[in-house]
Amino acid sequence: MHIAILGGGVVGVTAAYELQKDGHQVTVIEKNEAVGTETSWGNAGMIAPGHSFTWSSPKAPMIMLKSLFLRDQSIRFKPQADLRQWLWCLQFLGQCTAAKSTANTARKYAIASYSQKILQETVRDVGIDYGKVDRGILYFYRTQERFEAGAAHMQIMARLGHTIEVLDRAQVLALEPALQSVGDRIAGGIYCPTDESGSCHLFTTALAAHVARNGGEIRTGERVLSLQATGDRITSVTTDRGVVKADAFVMALGNESPKLSRTIGEPLPIWPVKGYSLTIPVGNNPAPPTIGSVDEENLVAITRFNDMVRVTATAEVAGYSTAHRPSDFAFMGSVVRELYPEGMDHDRAQMWAGLRPMTPTNLPFIGRRRHANLWYDTGHGHIGWTMSHGSARILADDVAGRTPALALAAVNDS
Repeated sequence: MHIAILGGGVVGVTAAYELQKDGHQVTVIEKNEAVGTETSWGNAGMIAPGHSFTWSSPKAPMIMLKSLFLRDQSIRFKPQADLRQWLWCLQFLGQCTAAKSTANTARKYAIASYSQKILQETVRDVGIDYGKVDRGILYFYRTQERFEAGAAHMQIMARLGHTIEVLDRAQVLALEPALQSVGDRIAGGIYCPTDESGSCHLFTTALAAHVARNGGEIRTGERVLSLQATGDRITSVTTDRGVVKADAFVMALGNESPKLSRTIGEPLPIWPVKGYSLTIPVGNNPAPPTIGSVDEENLVAITRFNDMVRVTATAEVAGYSTAHRPSDFAFMGSVVRELYPEGMDHDRAQMWAGLRPMTPTNLPFIGRRRHANLWYDTGHGHIGWTMSHGSARILADDVAGRTPALALAAVNDS
């Protein structure tokens, strides 16, 4: 078939790759001037099944309430004059029971771990350089109390089959020597040796080039405006450049997906959750990070890609604006400067803010809904880079009529 993939982030491009492998003619339509330049550009870059905990947990409602008065909360709620935000929040809060949080975490981990396997297959088949670091990810704690609580919490991942190692202070510093200068402020850590990291943007760009070399069409600088439907079939998509016809369509527009789906009367409970990142060159500094890490006390993630370091923090339930000020980055900047004083050129940090397409359950939509030739692959939230490859393979299997490795009913948002 000729399949039009709407969206050129990592989710859309991986979908195009998997569909092309099955022999389909693919056209990717992306509003920006290049693929992978929105959410896929500034994310933490972690391939982290070990971080598959859902944000919709029993603790989340109080954290969001406190965030109205305190800025140091891990999830910040900024009320908007938009009914859709309030409806999404109600659905999110409905997923915050212990039972639902546990079930959704298990489903999320299943997608993430399967997706990592597919990523590794793709890298072997295509040969992509994206600053990969496969030494695992370290989650470290500053107090003994938090360390013990974190180790107990991570047993959830161990029970799901993920490999974790509990490290004392000396073992943390042996694993990541760049933390030596703050060693006396680290109580211990949890190490997930099979997690990995790499630049999502570099990967997406390289994979899109591979798709184009093999006959796929990558149309950038073209905004999707609406879908046209007749009965239970989509007939075409209208963009700001005209009309695109295809046999089938894939909606992989992330935060824009609910806007487009409303043009065919299909509501999607996806809301943007804003995150902030710094991209800092390593320069000639003698002690840069060597492994992806998360400061669990401050909820700041640090990842090394080749000659740069990515620092990410904050989950802000606000609106669609990506506006930011230097003060938004002050805390995370101070944390990374404390942790790695000789690790990077701190004064050359590039500031960025982006939106994660979150569903109330933290699980994506994969597969069809009301229309026979429209597939969804969207709503991947804060670990879209981690879940994108498995989602693409599940999608391609469903398009082909094969039984996916993970049943759609077991992974889809509901």
